[in-house]
Amino acid sequence: MPSVRELLPWADATTVTHDVVVERMRAVAKLVTSETTVRDVVVYQNRRLGSTKRSLIVVTGKVLAGIDLDRGTEVEVNHGDRSVVVTLPRAAVQGVEVTHLRTYNEQSGLWNPFRPADRDTIYQLARQQLISSAGELGVARHAEESARRLLESLISADGYTVKVVFGRQSALPDPRADAR
Repeated sequence: MPSVRELLPWADATTVTHDVVVERMRAVAKLVTSETTVRDVVVYQNRRLGSTKRSLIVVTGKVLAGIDLDRGTEVEVNHGDRSVVVTLPRAAVQGVEVTHLRTYNEQSGLWNPFRPADRDTIYQLARQQLISSAGELGVARHAEESARRLLESLISADGYTVKVVFGRQSALPDPRADAR
C-alpha cells in the first residue's frame, strides 16, 4: 500500500530559495587576535495591553576581538639602537556570530502574541548580550596581549627589540626634549 507521502508528494514538502545581494564591499585592515566562544541566557519580556509575552533563550556565539589597523597605527623605527615601537589603537570587538539560539520557554500573552519582529528583537538582544559578556570576560585585553605577542615575534626576528603600545601616546622619547 502506498504511503501518504507517495500519494500526496506536495503535502509534506519544504522549499528553500535564496537570492544573494551584495550591499557593500570595502577594504579593511583588521587584526583579529582573539576568538571567544560565549554562552549566555537571555530573558525577553514584553507587556502590551495588560498582556505579557516571555521567552527564555540560551544563546551561543563567537566573539572576535582585535585591532582595527585603519584607526591610528604608528610605527617608529630607531635603526641606531635597533628598536621598533608599534602604537596601535585599543582592541575592541570586531565581530559577533550567533552560532546557536535555543528557546527553552516561550509564553505568548492573550493580546500580545509572538510576531516575527519579536524574534528579530530577541536575536539582536542575544547578540548584544554576547558583546556584553565578552566585555566582562576581558576579551579585548586578551586580544591586545595576543597582538603584542604576535607583532613582537614577527618583528624581533630581524634582531630588533620591539615594544607594542596601545593607545595614541608615543613610547619613544621626544628627541627635541634632549636639546632643551
